[in-house]
Amino acid sequence: MSRPRIVVVGAGFGGLHTVRHLERRIPNGAADIALVAPHDYMLYSPLLPQVASGLLTPQSVAMSVHRLTRKTRFVPGHAIGVDPRERVVVVRRPTGELIPCPYDRLVLAPGGVTREFDIPGLAEHAYGAKTLAEAVLLRDHVLAQLELANDSRDPIEREERCRFVVVGGGYTGVETAASLMRLCEEAARRYPELRSVIRWHLVDIAPKVLPELGDRLGRKAMDLLRGMGIEVKLKVSVREVSADKVVLTDGRSLPCRTLIWTAGVSPSPLMETLDKPTMRGRLEVGTDLSVPGLSDVFALGDAAAVPDLSSTDSAYCPPTAQYAGRQAEVAAHNVVASVLGRPLHEFKHKDMGLVVDLSGKDALARVLQFDLSGLPALAVTRGYHVASVPSSTARARIVANWGIRAVTGGEVSRLGFADNGRPSSFVAKETVDYLDAEGSRREGARLLDNERARYGD
Repeated sequence: MSRPRIVVVGAGFGGLHTVRHLERRIPNGAADIALVAPHDYMLYSPLLPQVASGLLTPQSVAMSVHRLTRKTRFVPGHAIGVDPRERVVVVRRPTGELIPCPYDRLVLAPGGVTREFDIPGLAEHAYGAKTLAEAVLLRDHVLAQLELANDSRDPIEREERCRFVVVGGGYTGVETAASLMRLCEEAARRYPELRSVIRWHLVDIAPKVLPELGDRLGRKAMDLLRGMGIEVKLKVSVREVSADKVVLTDGRSLPCRTLIWTAGVSPSPLMETLDKPTMRGRLEVGTDLSVPGLSDVFALGDAAAVPDLSSTDSAYCPPTAQYAGRQAEVAAHNVVASVLGRPLHEFKHKDMGLVVDLSGKDALARVLQFDLSGLPALAVTRGYHVASVPSSTARARIVANWGIRAVTGGEVSRLGFADNGRPSSFVAKETVDYLDAEGSRREGARLLDNERARYGD
């Protein structure tokens, strides 16, 4: 009997933790494990705003897949389709070539993509804050705007370059605005004439920021943001974006050359290729994380609609790193159990709380229904991040970066990435052409036939 082939798609919280749990549960040589992902690192995305501000180095939040796994074969590329009938994942390699990745058990944890909106000028002029490349580029871009503004005698150009608009009142938007505002404060020591010109705006169509934290901490967040000098505007979104202005839905026109888009994430389009029911793009799964009708396929994380057995407020688990990491353990157990013919476990997890780092000494945390702010929240927030990072090397880098900043202050020199750079993610149209269900079946069968003709069964 051939060894079972287990394929995991995605190297985020869900995917990488699933692989690591599988490696612990499966004896050497008992199964072939493959991990399909476009990059050979796991990105600890909760700390991306601190990379954008320069508080952390990029290497601190990018953990090597090869260093964290021992028995897994890494398959570089985007999974663009799944053919459940032939049991094959269609992978587009970085070269553009399509290859088949056959499986006996499949775990889907592809995460999400930046949500697109049909707003004139958004794709051409907005900056994202979802990827490592975007965070590094964003820091350089912000510093470049201040340098150019300081060198300009045109008051209109100065105003445009010194105004920054962040769209999205969730964790990413709030933390990005706060972190980059701190960066501007440090840079302004070099450019004292710009202090009175620098403006940061946070806008969101929702009626409150950080609604997950509750009313009291939400109001505290508003007070902290406004105390930092960030103008918060709610129940408002963006109507139009151009190279030198942002027009809001309330009619305001803001002279601005930097719009940062953090307004939401959509589930990976890969989930639609299985031709199974989805909930707003998230693949519906059972309480054991298996896909109904496909006993050999499991899904978790941001792109899966997992029933929440611990909550009376929501039918599905929230798409957070906390839940994805814990779903991974259940997914790994159930993959092994399905191969051995044993009963599957249900996923059940009680939310442990939420943390928000507003940079500097400001933080907010809700831990087991206890609300914290100030230094206690900062200690909890940073302790949580250090504990959640799966790499001891990355933990050491993060703590060292925090210590260096505390002792020596920040560094505001540019690295040159924005000289000829442009926004990435949905902005630069670095998108993936996913297959539909029929295309997945057709390509899966074709690629398998080619493989069999070249190498045999």
